[in-house]
Amino acid sequence: MPHSLIVFDLDGTLIDSRRDLADATNELIVELGGAPLGVDAVTEMVGEGAAVLVRRALTAAGLDPAAPRALERFLAHYDVRLTRHTRPYAGIPEALTALRATGRTLAVLTNKPQHATERILDRLHLAPLMSQVIGGDTEAGRKPDPRGLRRIIDVAGGAPESTVLVGDSPIDLETARRAAAGICLARYGFGYRFADGAFRGDELFVDDPRELAAVL
Repeated sequence: MPHSLIVFDLDGTLIDSRRDLADATNELIVELGGAPLGVDAVTEMVGEGAAVLVRRALTAAGLDPAAPRALERFLAHYDVRLTRHTRPYAGIPEALTALRATGRTLAVLTNKPQHATERILDRLHLAPLMSQVIGGDTEAGRKPDPRGLRRIIDVAGGAPESTVLVGDSPIDLETARRAAAGICLARYGFGYRFADGAFRGDELFVDDPRELAAVL
């Protein structure tokens, strides 16, 4: 069955946000008396929401992962630099436009906070292409909890078998499986790190955003 509903992860799938996330993280670390981490080191901690990123980063920097107001301070640092360096991956706007032109419904499901997600999508001119956006701090929970994906499917009047989640990480793969939806994995994304035996043969893959319209 063709995929009529396509749900996208955000970081590492639609946008390259590594530098801004690392800069905000390191601003918090330095503020608390630690030494900054490398961009790649911070990038490996991204994917399970801001609270998890903060705990992992503070631990890696030898700081107290439960430092008072650490998450609040990180979000404040990140809020002023959401799109300082962050951009859509090359080919993403064109791919989304092409998919919409074929009558597909597009949505975003991310573990990034809702407010930050909406602002980024708006500033990068991707918001008009999306019918729904669900962030990780909503009552739908965070991936791999499938409630957010199921809600998007229900609101769109779709079905799991005609839905595909496009993401770059094991969390996205698990989310799609829990919701009985299809999965397309972006091998170009910075979350693409899978253990041997993770795949069962029904996954779709793209190595470049410009392949999305053809693969889906």
